[in-house]
Amino acid sequence: MSRLYFLTPDLDTTVNITHELYDLNLTKEEIHVAGPAWEQLKEQGVNVATLRHTTDVGNAAKRGVILGILLGFVLGLITHYFLDRAMGDVNFWLVTLGMTAFGGLFGVWSSTLVGVAVRDVKLDEYDEAIENGAFLMMVDVPEGREDEINAVIHRHHPEVVIDKASPKEKRFWGQGQ
Repeated sequence: MSRLYFLTPDLDTTVNITHELYDLNLTKEEIHVAGPAWEQLKEQGVNVATLRHTTDVGNAAKRGVILGILLGFVLGLITHYFLDRAMGDVNFWLVTLGMTAFGGLFGVWSSTLVGVAVRDVKLDEYDEAIENGAFLMMVDVPEGREDEINAVIHRHHPEVVIDKASPKEKRFWGQGQ
């Protein structure tokens, strides 16, 4: 999946594009819209972007659990090695698994706090337009369908700006999911 960004000028265009994307067999879960009139978007049946879609919280949680588990496992080994005599008959695997579980939970918690603060890479770029009444559609497109979807949207709505996060942007900034 790759993410396309459509900057639309108004609510009507956004709703029309959403229905065209549904006709192209994209689901409601693949289309999220950030904009000033989210109540009206909901009334029109358009999926409104949430914190999960506008920040890097999902990706951060994945990274956090992996790093937390690894760090917890290493700390469990170190704890057992240095405190073996002080702990008495505590089982080696109990200490290691306990520290691993704690590391995973702590990793998810701490990285999620950071991920909430990292906005989606394109939101900052289009903030001014959104403040002036435009809408930013975040569309998760299956690989190989980008050109088809770009062509259909540009044919019917030439005023819409279509963008995609570059690999460099994805590397240094967040991309919501």
